[in-house]
Amino acid sequence: YAVSCIKSSSSSLGLHLAWRLVEVGVNDVFTVPGDFNLVLLDHLLSEGSLKLVGCCNELNVGYAADGYARARGVGACVVTFTVGGLSVINAIAGAYSENLPVICIVGGPNSNDYGTNRILHHTIGLPDFSQELRCFQQVTCCQVMIEDLDTAHELIDKAISTAVRERKPVYVSVSCNLAGLPHPNFSREPVPYAISPRFSNSKSLEAAVDTAADFLNVAVKPVLVAGPKLRV
Repeated sequence: YAVSCIKSSSSSLGLHLAWRLVEVGVNDVFTVPGDFNLVLLDHLLSEGSLKLVGCCNELNVGYAADGYARARGVGACVVTFTVGGLSVINAIAGAYSENLPVICIVGGPNSNDYGTNRILHHTIGLPDFSQELRCFQQVTCCQVMIEDLDTAHELIDKAISTAVRERKPVYVSVSCNLAGLPHPNFSREPVPYAISPRFSNSKSLEAAVDTAADFLNVAVKPVLVAGPKLRV
């Protein structure tokens, strides 16, 4: 996929993430704004090929991204830390069971707050910011925490490529104080995603179709029950 805009020396983390989403075919991102993701949303909006679709709650966000992944091949959503993440997780778990690549992006705490033993709002009252991450480890195939700019480029690519390759949701946490910051890595021409195509064995497919057709042709009142792995 071609990126529609030209890279500049002021490319931010949020804008870079937007470019990489567009590259894999995401043009609509479903979201509920919250204080930890506001700057990130502003920078995602600066990519003209990406549209933010506001929803009334995070569960709707997750199911909208689920449907988008079914229709377009990959979906994405943005929520806020913990209160948003724990709300969207039911839909993400459903996407995991249905083999749908949904990129779940969470606006995370300030990177300077990690290790301070502080109790932040949006937590469960403990100085531990990893509760949300531990929950998502059960329903995503990859989890990345972007807490410094030097590794952000690599972690974003790792998460997105894993989602597309494994056909499963991924979790991406972006520290709220980093979303609007530039880095030299974001100004370079991006390396296209190298994702192996999914091949089908033509002879096996033809044999399966012929067998199914023979079975249906002799049935009197056939009823088709679609299984959870069916894709149109």
